[in-house]
Amino acid sequence: MSLTIVLLCFFVLLALSAPIAIVLVATTAIYLIFIAQTPLTSLIQQLFNGLDNFVLLGVPFFILAGNIMAEGAISTRLVNVMKLCVGRFTGGLAIASILACMFFAAISGSSPATVIAIGSIMMPALMKEGYGERFSMGLLTSSGSLGILIPPSIPMILYALVMNVSVAEMFMAGFLPGIFIGVCLIGYSFYQSRKHGWKSETTYTFKEALKVLKDGIWALFLPVLVLGGIYGGIFTPTEAAAVSVVYALVIELFVYKELKFNRLFTICRDSAVLSGCLLFILSCAMTFIWLLTVEQIPVKLAELIVANIESKWLFLLAINGALLIIGALMDIVTAIIIISPILGATLAKYNIDLVHYGIIMIVNVECGFLTPPFGLNLFVSMAIMKRSLVDVGKAILPFILIFFGCLLVITYVPWIATFLPKLFLGN
Repeated sequence: MSLTIVLLCFFVLLALSAPIAIVLVATTAIYLIFIAQTPLTSLIQQLFNGLDNFVLLGVPFFILAGNIMAEGAISTRLVNVMKLCVGRFTGGLAIASILACMFFAAISGSSPATVIAIGSIMMPALMKEGYGERFSMGLLTSSGSLGILIPPSIPMILYALVMNVSVAEMFMAGFLPGIFIGVCLIGYSFYQSRKHGWKSETTYTFKEALKVLKDGIWALFLPVLVLGGIYGGIFTPTEAAAVSVVYALVIELFVYKELKFNRLFTICRDSAVLSGCLLFILSCAMTFIWLLTVEQIPVKLAELIVANIESKWLFLLAINGALLIIGALMDIVTAIIIISPILGATLAKYNIDLVHYGIIMIVNVECGFLTPPFGLNLFVSMAIMKRSLVDVGKAILPFILIFFGCLLVITYVPWIATFLPKLFLGN
């Protein structure tokens, strides 16, 4: 009976379009008052306990670092280096866009920040070189989503927290899947460019090339510093987030000198608002997870699923399908925070590696960023490219199909996600 009331409250509030954080905390409060008959002070305690974790300090730092670099010149320098490396080939500018997104992803850890930083620079450049508008919009919108798969990644930090998995292990596991999806996007871009004859005629003298590399070296060094520091044991992922903020500030303010001091207040304010929203949702989600654990819902659900689905591969296929549908209806990051712990007992029964499953979830997040009506990257692209949701949705369609295909490969070839953690971390 108590389980029925909890689920009824949850879905009724969700149907009324209440904010997801309010849905979670209100459902928990109703359970405590009317079923457990427990004082609401325990709810406040759980909200604080949900955020009482050192790992979470990295979230606002990575958000701030991403916003600093999106506002400054690091993204421009990265684009220039990528154009120098591959710009002269067929589809070179499109390939440079993908590589720039991958490098910026390894700096910011944020998908929307990647779309803003690289998309605002490359969209006019692609159009000037004759690339199709629809192709250009779809390419930049989809490539930006690599920001949450190639480490560092904010959703990875959140998944590691709720599933009690090492953040460093999750970061390591994201490399090969991120590169795999990037290569698939490059292959499709090369095919389309060869088909339509898209090729840049821009050439560089030795002196110009040397200047581009000299200007870009500071931007290229940041992912080496952050990720090298983590895996070299110099600092933790949380400390790496703080290091990335300090490095980005020093480079933008005193080396490139294109970020003005009067912009720092706006950047910090926007970062604080986004961090506050995200952490409040996480706190409410952790409280709701505590409620589900008390009701033993994960265990009951695991028994029900195992009784009806014998194969773990069929189970993973069903989960992917469910997440793709959920991603089109609600914030997929929030869905992962809630769904992953609920399925924890089921994953154990099927002997599914939590790191592999985490990468599957992150790729689903990427797809969620690209699917309407709540795909965040779609709205970011609308603002940058001054196009309607319908136009951006049409442009993204072939790229979504590529992501779906990559998702299936990553799901059924686990070593793509688990190879590097086992090789370097021994897990």
